Amino acid sequence: MPAPLQTIRRPLLVLSAALSSLALTAPVALAAPSPTPTPSSSVTPTATPPANMSSVGGARLAMAGTQVNLTSGVPVLPKDVTARSWIVSDAESGAVLAAHNAHWRLPPASTLKMLFADTVMPKFPKTTEHKVAPTDLAGMGAGSSVVPIKEGESYTVHDLWLGVFLRSGNDAVHVLSHMYGGVDKTVADMNTHAQDLQALDTHVVTPDGYDEPGQVSSAYDLTLFARSGLQKKDFREYCSTVSAKFPGETTKQKGKSVRGTFDIRNTNRLLSGDSDVSVYPGIAGVKNGNTTNAGATFTGVAERNGKVLLVTVMNPAKDEHNEVYKEAAKILDWGFQADGKVQPVGELVPPKNVPQASAQPGATASGEAGGDTSTKPTAGGSASAVASEDEGSSGVGIALAVTGGLLVLLAAGVFLVNRRWPLPDLVRRRRP
Repeated sequence: MPAPLQTIRRPLLVLSAALSSLALTAPVALAAPSPTPTPSSSVTPTATPPANMSSVGGARLAMAGTQVNLTSGVPVLPKDVTARSWIVSDAESGAVLAAHNAHWRLPPASTLKMLFADTVMPKFPKTTEHKVAPTDLAGMGAGSSVVPIKEGESYTVHDLWLGVFLRSGNDAVHVLSHMYGGVDKTVADMNTHAQDLQALDTHVVTPDGYDEPGQVSSAYDLTLFARSGLQKKDFREYCSTVSAKFPGETTKQKGKSVRGTFDIRNTNRLLSGDSDVSVYPGIAGVKNGNTTNAGATFTGVAERNGKVLLVTVMNPAKDEHNEVYKEAAKILDWGFQADGKVQPVGELVPPKNVPQASAQPGATASGEAGGDTSTKPTAGGSASAVASEDEGSSGVGIALAVTGGLLVLLAAGVFLVNRRWPLPDLVRRRRP
């Protein structure tokens, strides 16, 4: 049975029919041709940002330094952001509001687990059970973060994903990788999926993000991974979970086998809070990381007044407790203040070979691993207004309500470009 968990609840509304149709048919002005992927032999991170970086998403994003259009009325960027690389973008339209060395290839740490989850999650139903063998936990790097998971115990896939997202457990990653077909296959498929997402700065060596020579990504690519993952209901559930009960070891008590549980809590401090960091209003995930080579890394998604923003921050120079979250919060604050005032400097590109939102009346939108058919057209072919909450343990609200009944949904499986997808409740809340 899935472990009890605490998630944030409340549905979000989609765009009105008129605005949806406009957004879906509008041309993409900022897209740039995808460069040829860099060979894996030349992916060593550089000490300073290269003069010429990838132009995926627009020519401005290939430039070193801060890229922003500070015209009249646009708020000034926060002065004390020290990250080597960062980016803030509109999660729905894909517009990049501002960036700093967006395509600088750097060690990603556990933020790479977003790509791992987006690659592997569709493979297994969450109720699948697996008994952990010693070989499942082999090959983890020294000092890896762990849930911990115990050899000889059985866990559901649901349990394992909670371990990945809340505790950033490399042990959970390795168990899922072995279930998937092995670490080598997982790494190969993650690299292929990165290419499909046009995340061409990324080269995967380990599925868990542990420091390895040649393992790199970028703030731009990590944002693409988050945006793709958030299309999946299960991904949204896990990345927004604040705390959960996790299965412990089986012991003998009075001759009977008894298995207890222990509490795990999300280490994303903008979601769970800490002594020097408050829960960020509107936060809904996504993933944090920290290793020796990468420093602190973080990708987050948040909503305010109907606007959903993504932020990625990599390796702040300021050596203060929870600095990556403090800088991410400042950049998000700026993004919400600049909304509707600042002209974008680039865009988040859609995956390769995925149609860009052709309007198809009567179709349904895929929302999770395995598909989600919670929204159905009426007999006349137009979608009926639906505003409901998923049943079961996920607690992730879905809202697909529109005015006028003129909404046309994307075909099942089409990437939701320029569209709202269901997010967990993003309402301001008190720290649990």
